Amino acid sequence: MKTVSILKYMSLVALTVLVGCKGKTAETETVEENSKVAVKVATAVMKPIDQIYEYSGTVEGFKVNNISPSMPLRIDKINVEVGDVVRAGQVLAIMDKTQFNQATVQLKTLEQDLKRIENLLKAGAISQQEYDNLKSQVDISTTSVNNLKENMQLTSPISGIVTARNYDDGDMYGALPVVTVMRMQPVKILVNVQETFYPSVKKGMKVKVKLDTYPDRDFEGTVYLVHPTVNQLTRTFAVEVTLPNSDMTVKPGMFARVEMTFDVIPRVAIPDKAVQKQEGSNERYVFVIKNGVAHRKSVELGRRVGDEFEVLSGVEENDQVAIAGTTRLMDKTEVEIQN
Repeated sequence: MKTVSILKYMSLVALTVLVGCKGKTAETETVEENSKVAVKVATAVMKPIDQIYEYSGTVEGFKVNNISPSMPLRIDKINVEVGDVVRAGQVLAIMDKTQFNQATVQLKTLEQDLKRIENLLKAGAISQQEYDNLKSQVDISTTSVNNLKENMQLTSPISGIVTARNYDDGDMYGALPVVTVMRMQPVKILVNVQETFYPSVKKGMKVKVKLDTYPDRDFEGTVYLVHPTVNQLTRTFAVEVTLPNSDMTVKPGMFARVEMTFDVIPRVAIPDKAVQKQEGSNERYVFVIKNGVAHRKSVELGRRVGDEFEVLSGVEENDQVAIAGTTRLMDKTEVEIQN
């Protein structure tokens, strides 16, 4: 009897252990299934994307003239102030006439002497060399008078705005220009473009211009001049862009960004929600989902178009990228895709 009881007890224990093991297996399977991270995905697609590049520059006057006499003279009167609008040919300043008057008197005296010795030369009273020496003095004096006459009035060669006045009436002209006149209709922007785009930049090409001063306004500019050489150090070439400025709202010195569209190229595009940023660096990465596993991939991004990024490298067409649930992902994390 004791033997039978012992056998029954051992069978009961074995059954309990077996049931317990089956329960743990099911529980483990549930935990393993629940350890998968639920994610939502989007498919990387190929799209035609405008290749737009941005270049920064500073607004300049279309033409700038620094107006000064060609010799050191005292300034008699300046007729304009900074901000004045002037026309081409307008007299901006009058220089002191003292030197001009003295040179004119000297020239008249020499001319009279020359007439007198002409008769002496004919009579043989003086040599040809003496006559030629005086004639040279007359020529030199005439040139001096003409130069002084040209410098008595300083005129503007262009229509524009006076942007600088460096002297007051009565000052002696020195190193700085007396006044500076700038043409501001239109204005221009000088930018440096990579040499690889040299064949694509043409005179007359339309570009978009943005100014920090007017962040909500876009301006349309035109390529006015493409410089014919490439800088061998920077591997860039200079491009001058003109900007209409009839309302005079654009001022020289403003910071400008010039956008140029060179081509339309098929590129891989992914939603912006898929792109993550590594803290403490500029690295951008995504999680590509393959066979239920998340793979962390560094990506090189191009332009942002709406709510998508152009991808230059790191993601291929038709790759599935995680767009939700990414906060729990690490490289090689098992995932469960949800709709």
